[in-house]
Amino acid sequence: MTPNQLRTFVEVAATRSVRQAAERLFVSPPAVSAALASLQHELGVALVQREGRGLVLSASGEVLARYARQILGLLDEAAAAVTGVADPRRGRVRLAGVTTAGEHVLPRFLATFRARHPQAEISLEVGNRARVWALLDDHEVDLAVGGRPPASGRFTTLATRSNPIVVVAAPGAVRPRTRRRATRTTPKQASAGELARSVWLLREQGSGTRTTALELFDELNIQPATLTLGSNGAIRESVQVGLGITLISLDAVARELDTGGLDEWVLPGGRRDRAWHVVGRHGEALPPTARLFLDHLIAADGAAEPFHAAVSRGSDG
Repeated sequence: MTPNQLRTFVEVAATRSVRQAAERLFVSPPAVSAALASLQHELGVALVQREGRGLVLSASGEVLARYARQILGLLDEAAAAVTGVADPRRGRVRLAGVTTAGEHVLPRFLATFRARHPQAEISLEVGNRARVWALLDDHEVDLAVGGRPPASGRFTTLATRSNPIVVVAAPGAVRPRTRRRATRTTPKQASAGELARSVWLLREQGSGTRTTALELFDELNIQPATLTLGSNGAIRESVQVGLGITLISLDAVARELDTGGLDEWVLPGGRRDRAWHVVGRHGEALPPTARLFLDHLIAADGAAEPFHAAVSRGSDG
């Protein structure tokens, strides 16, 4: 098995399509088919089979896909580590973040890190929590930033930062707004009855914020009407025009609260404060440039609220 064969198979596994895999790899479909056929011949098993107009992985294919991602991730990690040993400031750090962290927390740290280390290479993949932990587990990234990691024993929390969770609504009430205010107002104390009567805007399945909202419904013993939207941006805009209310990280709406584009509703019992976790693989040393970035998150140089160093294994909460 060659790295090229494995990369080809990983793309076929991800897209379930020879044509789409070819587009991602910038090669022809016959080249993908040839690499796939060669791999199946070498292993002596069928890795894929036709289903309708697409492909599905066989049981053997599912196993190989997992190993292939890990092998390719380790090769990429080795290259990054070797480059970073000579000079971490010129190496590469591979990051993954859940959607809110990737969109609203990490960018400011990336900007200050790049200003200090302009020759460092950074990659960031943003996805839901299942995707982020899979990327870290498969060695496709060096560090992941999200909520509390799974209690698998494979991950270690290296640093944490406060992540207050707030309920926000359109200015004044849940109705189409007429004019934004210029400043933040005093948060509204919301009763369980008001929260139950409101329409709640939720993130997609697999989102940690959605899970937190559903846990809140159970805690308050309410069953409100819900709508599902696929991004923080869509939810913020929908809340602002009065479509409903939402539970969301303060990091994602701080600007709108400060400028009066949104109002905060205080939950019974007050804000829920969770934490952002910077996570690595348990028992493994970070590549030099990833260590440099972790140190930057903790120092923060006054550009943003820093993370705080921690050495504790995560558990799913």
